[in-house]
Amino acid sequence: MKRVPPEEKPAPQRGSRETPESPATASLHANGSSSSRHPTRRGGSAPPSSPSASDRPRLSRRFLSPADFEVEFFAAQILRRKIQSEGYYLQLGVKDALLNALLVAAKRFSLGPPQLLTQICLALSALLLRVAEHKKPIEQLFSSLNKLQSQEDGNIAVLEMLTVLPEEIVEDQNGDRNINAASRCQFTRELLSHTPTVLEFLLLQSEQRLDNDAKLHERNRKILRCLLSWVRAGCFSEVPPSSLPNHPLLNFVFNSLQVSSSFDVAVEVLIELVSRYEGLPQVLLFRIQYLRDRLLQPALANRDEKIIAGLACLMSEIGQAAPSLIAEASSEALVLADALLSCVVFPSDDWEIPDSTLQFWCSLASYLLGSVSAKANCRRGLQEMFSPVFSALLDVILLRTKFDPEVDGGTGMLDIPDGLIQFRMNLEELLVDICQLIGPASFVQKIFGGGWATTDTLIHWEDVESRMFALNMVAETILQEGQPFDFSLIMRLVTILSSRPSEELKGFLSFVYKSVADVVGSYSKWISSLQNNIRPLLLFCASGIEVSVSSNACSSTLRKLCEDASTLIHDPQNLEILIWIGEDLEKRSLSLEEEEEVVSAITLTISSVPNKELKKSSLARLLSSSYGAIGKLIDADSEHSLKKNPAAYTQALGSAVRGLYRMGAVFSHLAPATTDQIEDDTILVLLGVFWPLLEKLFSSAHMENGSLSAAACRSLSQAVHSSGQQFLMLLPKALDCLSANFLLYQNHECYVRTAAVMLEEFGHREEYGPLCISVFERFSSAASVTALNSSYICDQEPDLVEAYTNFTSAFVRFCPKKVIAASGSLLELSFQKAAICCTAMHRGAALAAMSYLSCFLDVSLTSLLESSAFVHEGSLSSVAIQILSHSGEGLVSNVVYALVGVSAMSRVHKTATILQQLAAICSLSERTAWKAVLCWDSFHGWLQSTVRTLPSEYLKQGEAETIVPTWIKALAHAGTDYLESKTSDFSRSDHGHMQGKGGRILKRIIRDFADNHRNIPNPT
Repeated sequence: MKRVPPEEKPAPQRGSRETPESPATASLHANGSSSSRHPTRRGGSAPPSSPSASDRPRLSRRFLSPADFEVEFFAAQILRRKIQSEGYYLQLGVKDALLNALLVAAKRFSLGPPQLLTQICLALSALLLRVAEHKKPIEQLFSSLNKLQSQEDGNIAVLEMLTVLPEEIVEDQNGDRNINAASRCQFTRELLSHTPTVLEFLLLQSEQRLDNDAKLHERNRKILRCLLSWVRAGCFSEVPPSSLPNHPLLNFVFNSLQVSSSFDVAVEVLIELVSRYEGLPQVLLFRIQYLRDRLLQPALANRDEKIIAGLACLMSEIGQAAPSLIAEASSEALVLADALLSCVVFPSDDWEIPDSTLQFWCSLASYLLGSVSAKANCRRGLQEMFSPVFSALLDVILLRTKFDPEVDGGTGMLDIPDGLIQFRMNLEELLVDICQLIGPASFVQKIFGGGWATTDTLIHWEDVESRMFALNMVAETILQEGQPFDFSLIMRLVTILSSRPSEELKGFLSFVYKSVADVVGSYSKWISSLQNNIRPLLLFCASGIEVSVSSNACSSTLRKLCEDASTLIHDPQNLEILIWIGEDLEKRSLSLEEEEEVVSAITLTISSVPNKELKKSSLARLLSSSYGAIGKLIDADSEHSLKKNPAAYTQALGSAVRGLYRMGAVFSHLAPATTDQIEDDTILVLLGVFWPLLEKLFSSAHMENGSLSAAACRSLSQAVHSSGQQFLMLLPKALDCLSANFLLYQNHECYVRTAAVMLEEFGHREEYGPLCISVFERFSSAASVTALNSSYICDQEPDLVEAYTNFTSAFVRFCPKKVIAASGSLLELSFQKAAICCTAMHRGAALAAMSYLSCFLDVSLTSLLESSAFVHEGSLSSVAIQILSHSGEGLVSNVVYALVGVSAMSRVHKTATILQQLAAICSLSERTAWKAVLCWDSFHGWLQSTVRTLPSEYLKQGEAETIVPTWIKALAHAGTDYLESKTSDFSRSDHGHMQGKGGRILKRIIRDFADNHRNIPNPT
């Protein structure tokens, strides 16, 4: 581009072509990013049909004939898309003609609608990236732009083209994937080689003077947009660092900050420069005083949020880019900190301004803390310099995090702005940094200072809430580094709030209650260390549980208090308060999670009571409401009346479900009796009441309700875990109830899951072997389990698949070998079902099925190794060999199919493990008398059969001939590795697979196969 003396050219009159820019258009230009600045660049609606190749010349001519804006814009948009998708296929002559036509169109519409000019320039950029025949397409374009510049109003088109071009070449990585990375890098280098010419052109444009102020401001804004594009492309990497601070364009950008129309783009340019070039933060730091006095302070006085927000972002970026400069505590650095504090304290409605400064404060604090740890002798000096700054920042944060207690409008409902919620969520790191910098003692002093809650003045609850929020955020730091402080003020708040009537604890006061409860919970170890605090704290939690906003916090706090001060709560009065809370739960509207927290807290305390009779009576009182809720549901006299009243029946069901959850929570926090506690029959007494109720409930028609069944099974599982051997006498009845109910309600897989829990606990006892087989047979005979004969059905019932395969895994893993061997037909059936289920699309169902297959193979291999070369008929080893001889082909086929499709990668490890285990068993079986039934050739044949039956579209050309020999070789080595790991003295764990070189090679082969076939639809 040649340098032309600056002169003002009169704008020609173009009649209807001269359309003023709408506010929407202006907002589009205000954004510096290419994707958001050009609204139709990617997100525009697609045309109903695309023009053919013969239509392209007509499209390009479309710009040269009179028409309305919509048609012209539509034509430009379609042309750009066609160039992006088919530009490579155009002949060189057509490309040159199209390039010239687009340049003419750019000149023609340089004063027209800006969106149309942008689309034309986007089309030009797309065509330029596809002119592969030219060795230097960028060079050719700049030559054309040089000619265009010399024409009337050509500078406007050149400016827009120079704005779009870097965005398309450098930044548009995701919008157009037809350009490979190497070509894009080459284009970028060629583009940046023209940096001096472009910067000279922009400087020339910035020096031109126009009589029309509106046109001058709009022209300057376009210059800034163009400069922003080139800065993002890295244009100043071609400029010597020493000359950058004094570059004339930098002065132009800085001066543009003082013009409202160009302020936002100028801020973007400076932020981009600061983040890319090391020397600029120091240069701009010297101008902070000017920015504060001339721009920020007037904006604060006039409440100009646009200017305040822009300066806050710019100053934060300056400080964040060079925290070491700020740490020097120069006068400029302190001015910057003071300016940012004034931005944080500014009462904006959306909290975006203070939120934008948080990264600066965090980066500065992290730098200071790092300096302190690296140079211990600098601690005092740094604290003296920056403690006042961060102390003032804490004051500002306490001010800006306040809730407005009046926003509820008297309705009792507090509407908290989303901006304030997000601002609070982002504050944790900064508050912790402030606490570490000024010290925990000073932090606590700041929180409790200021006379906001002294006995002589009215309590300002908005101050209380914001300070409790900050104190809770730094609890971990204070507990680790500080000393216990005076909690008298906290206890005063606890007493005042808990004494308020429940109808007053609405709106803002409920949030205060929650914040105080959070603080009590966080500092429970310290605050509960005094006996006199226990009773007020328990009453505080009891009162707060009734309020929906604070119920979760108070439930959690009660749990922490009971964990940290269980022995102090043994006082009869305190224990009575706890029991009262538990007895009253039925009347409270708590969630199940909150109820479990409360019941767990009470149980933890009761279980530590040394008096056994007091313990049992307290637990009976705690569970009395639960017993009553279940008894009411199953009572024969009330059942008929409940069924007549749907509302009452629904309420009774809900109460029973809650009662079962509370009973389960009690059991889960009662440890089973040890040898030195054998006289403690607490759990046995509870079982004596619990099981008769549950047995009667299991036999009722109410169990058709899914929530009730799930709650009953959950409480039973927790009772099994807690009671241990004391549950043995109930085992036959419990398993009978579970299996019978599953046959009745086969959509409730919770019965199967609970039975698996019992097998884990008691399956190893041989006397219960027939019982376990009977339950296994019942579950397997259910119609829902029998129907699991395709991956499609498995995907319809993923929970059932997981429950059934987990049960079979527990059966194989925990039952004695004789019991497992006696259930050969059931095992074979379940093995075949699991092999089918491992091809399901549902990840959880497939992996659960694979886990069972791997578990069975591992147990089988262990049995074979123990029986050595002689395998008895009817032994587990013989049963396993027969099952694999019958089902091995289906197993191999299904696990290979499981490796095909989008979800295959998650199954690579399980598949490799199963195949490695199967290879080891087949190899080991050859050494026994069962070689004729199962041997290595069997495995070879199964794999060959599987590959032959795979649909041709599943395999690449020639792949069918290479899979079998490659896999068989890898499987042979992997199987040997597995056998060696199982027989070695140093490792007899269940994790021997994949440890050897052969196992790792096998896994890599399988992973590559799955990765290369992930785009094939899963078979059904």
